[in-house]
Amino acid sequence: MSTKSRQRPAAITLTPAAEARIAALMGRAPEEAVGVKLSTPRRGCSGLAYSVDYVTEENRFDEKIETPGGIFYVDGASILYLIGSVMDWREDDFAAGFVFDNPNAKGACGCGESFTV
Repeated sequence: MSTKSRQRPAAITLTPAAEARIAALMGRAPEEAVGVKLSTPRRGCSGLAYSVDYVTEENRFDEKIETPGGIFYVDGASILYLIGSVMDWREDDFAAGFVFDNPNAKGACGCGESFTV
């Protein structure tokens, strides 16, 4: 009996616009930055929020996604809240930011800053 290992799909899918924004962020990143990381710290009215920050070292528990513009990490403690999500970057005349389509979110606060699972 042979066992084949297969690569598991990434916890989160990045749109081309999100990948382009990561490339732009990495283009002006501090010298010590090794990538950009998504985490879900506890805050806001609904409990969890999305946070994207530069990271200066790799954490072996984080998911590592290689994009054309740089390395994108997903916080290992946040993966369960994000499986199946799509991350996009949207800009209009009034706002710009990452937008998440998260099938795990059961609710969100009125301002859209936080979510609950």
